[in-house]
Amino acid sequence: MMYGYGYGPGSAGAGIWMMLGFWLFGVMLLVGIVLLVVWAVRRGGATHVGTPMYGPTAGRMDPAHMIARERLAKGEITQEEYDAIMRALGS
Repeated sequence: MMYGYGYGPGSAGAGIWMMLGFWLFGVMLLVGIVLLVVWAVRRGGATHVGTPMYGPTAGRMDPAHMIARERLAKGEITQEEYDAIMRALGS
């Protein structure tokens, strides 16, 4: 008698449940990794449009600088006016 070891009644059902458990764990692990990567990519981006993503000022652009950049991009001010604003703001 094998008393539950090897092949026999009761051993096949346990193997199926163990295989299903490992498969479910693998799927949950994979989903967790994908969600972590998505979260990291979204969090690592710039906080505002036009804000530099790298460097000493990453994510910390002054609102006045952002407004000036937006006005330049929209064509509301010229490059010379933009430069004058940046000099006045100390940049």
